[in-house]
Amino acid sequence: MGLNRRQLLWSGLGVGAALLVAACSDGTSPGGPARRGGTLRVGALGSASRIERDPHGNLSNDSDFLITSLIYDPLTVPGADPNVMPRLASRWEPDAARRRWTFTLADGATFHDGTPVTSADVVWSLRRLRTVGGASKMPAAVEDITADGPNRVIIALPEPNTQLPLLIRLMTFTVKQDTTDFAKAIGTGPFRLESYQGGNARLVRNERWHGPAPLLDAIEVTMFDSVTALGNAVLGGQIDLASNVGAIAGRTAEGRGDLRVVRRADDTMLGVAMRSSDGPFADQRVRAALRLGVDRKALVSQVHSGYGTVANDILGTADPRYDTAIAQRGRDLDRAKSLLREAGFDTGRTYQLVTKAEVPGEVESAKVIATQLADIGVRLEVVTQESNAFYDQTWLKAPLYTVSWGTNDSVLFLAAKVMTSASNRNETAFKDAEFDAATAKALAAGSDADYVQACRDVQRIQHERGGYLVWGMADGIDIAAAKVRDLPTLGGFARVQLERAWLAE
Repeated sequence: MGLNRRQLLWSGLGVGAALLVAACSDGTSPGGPARRGGTLRVGALGSASRIERDPHGNLSNDSDFLITSLIYDPLTVPGADPNVMPRLASRWEPDAARRRWTFTLADGATFHDGTPVTSADVVWSLRRLRTVGGASKMPAAVEDITADGPNRVIIALPEPNTQLPLLIRLMTFTVKQDTTDFAKAIGTGPFRLESYQGGNARLVRNERWHGPAPLLDAIEVTMFDSVTALGNAVLGGQIDLASNVGAIAGRTAEGRGDLRVVRRADDTMLGVAMRSSDGPFADQRVRAALRLGVDRKALVSQVHSGYGTVANDILGTADPRYDTAIAQRGRDLDRAKSLLREAGFDTGRTYQLVTKAEVPGEVESAKVIATQLADIGVRLEVVTQESNAFYDQTWLKAPLYTVSWGTNDSVLFLAAKVMTSASNRNETAFKDAEFDAATAKALAAGSDADYVQACRDVQRIQHERGGYLVWGMADGIDIAAAKVRDLPTLGGFARVQLERAWLAE
């Protein structure tokens, strides 16, 4: 989701070069140079009841998001280091206050029908995104999104925010001004729509694309309604790539010469939110005890089948500015018990750990954690709720519950969204003046040095006294036929960036 990472965000980078840099791939391409041609058959999860063709709508199906991301260009996309790269915007720079951002459009960008892309199209699309998707998708008010000539767009924010290019990744899809019918799907992306039926699509190479020319002739996307069906399809050879298929299918595919398992690190965070403002876990010593009471390696092994890594109670593990100097927390049962005694924690009670079957392994993780924490005298009853009930009754309210995040490449994004005092999604009710100040400093940083120091402070405070128990990160698992090369290896939604993929003979 550093670089002199600030220098890239502020001074820009040519889009062609950046796209090549951003094409983080699996790196396993024996057998000669990349070749042009062929059709990649991709399977992705989706439900017929949730099909959405509006690029500014709620793209809850993986299949819809994949199709949309190949047809339409957002202004920016995920990268590795830096974690934001150009797409339809070739460069961007903020004013001194980090509130007014100017985005310059890529030279030669056209729609699939040959019409040049203008700032008016982008402004109209961003304003529509703000109207349809709300502030969560476009943080600027409609009237604060304006054109500055034919190829520059201004986005003005109510407060300083160094993270705007990251906040708009893979969602600021541009359509032609005044578009209301999206059946024809006239975008600017690397592939254009040839046919569509019931959530399935055939996309063909866009010869006019402003970025490096895609190598594939076509991509066929098939929607599957379950992980089991998706896994069986790639194992049986009906598709060439199963996107985000999970650990069970990954274990089955390991060792097969005709298939490869692509592991995308830091894809999903599974953890526990401990309410820090009041209740049984408000004492910082109690939260520290729970963190010391879990066996992180065992959790990764049991819950993620080994397809993952231990984490260190800090959100945003894939951030280029993630602070690896902070010592990795391990299991220390004696210290955990001592902290509970110091805090006067009532070990005679049973406490609820509420969970939901929303992310693979989430319910299982709660059960494993409950078993492990019994070793320090903390008795937990695992309560599984249906997702709607969880968000109505538990989220933001309960003392202890499981959480998951799929955007894990930005420490600051998560700090601002779910940990600051002013956030309306503060999952742990964390109120810390020093943390708020460090987050605000990072959002308004005028230099790379200021940004680095503020991010370190944010992480140090999380690690010392935050409300999260972040025990591990799950890999994203894709299964591909052996002939499929240069697939994305970044975690999260970067998996949809298939424009550099190709097929070996």
